[in-house]
Amino acid sequence: MSNKEQDLIALLVQQVLSSSKQRDVSPDLVQTIGAQELAKRRNLKEALKATKNKLHQIGGAYLDDRSNYAVWLSTLQEALLSGDEQSIKQASSKIMHGHASTRERIPILAQFYTTLLLELPPIHRVLDIACGLNPLAIPWMCLPPHVEYYAYDIYQQMTDFLNTYLSLAHIPGYAETCNVITHCPAQTADVAFILKALPCLEQVDKQASYRLLRQIQARYLIVSFPVQSLGGRGKGMAAFYEAHFRQLVADEAWEIKRYEFATELVFLVDKGQVFA
Repeated sequence: MSNKEQDLIALLVQQVLSSSKQRDVSPDLVQTIGAQELAKRRNLKEALKATKNKLHQIGGAYLDDRSNYAVWLSTLQEALLSGDEQSIKQASSKIMHGHASTRERIPILAQFYTTLLLELPPIHRVLDIACGLNPLAIPWMCLPPHVEYYAYDIYQQMTDFLNTYLSLAHIPGYAETCNVITHCPAQTADVAFILKALPCLEQVDKQASYRLLRQIQARYLIVSFPVQSLGGRGKGMAAFYEAHFRQLVADEAWEIKRYEFATELVFLVDKGQVFA
């Protein structure tokens, strides 16, 4: 890459991160998308617009513009201090409405995690890839005490919020701002959630799903796909994503179980390998 190309990428990243809606996005992700768009577009202006559009498609479209992390933390802190399980779930559920992915899962939360997790061996460490607000669903997961939880997303404000939540809830682990397309988390775990994330990652890199499924160091993967779009259209989506997922794992001898919920298609993958 020439010095001129490096300078253009640096300028594009700087301009994206100076915008109010995208100032807390992972700089590495902005650079990844920006480099792609600069190679395809006629000039910086076009590449900048395309980069912002792509960031909106893979992340911004799922976030509620009215997200207020300070208010959310206050709500959570009050509920956690009460020690009342129902109050904690009510507060968590209210906040999870602020992200489209978790909002769609709220009606099936109890069924979702009871079905998927209870048949697994004891869980000591969880990875949550492209997590959004999913860590707030921990009260529904029936995890053993002192389980470690590691969450990864592209938004710095969100991971800051989740780190404070984990601390308030006395849950070991952390949340980290990370571009998993280029940097798969090295943390090992018993189970990894990859919930409705792969279609978004593939908008940036068609091979991202194939790599990530193999690079994640967890015996069990819980991989899900939406059964309808954000606009409510769903005809044929479940069949399309099932065929796509089975193609992604066709060359592996993994054990795979399929589950279909009202709002989500899920595959429980057993890699058959324990990661220390």
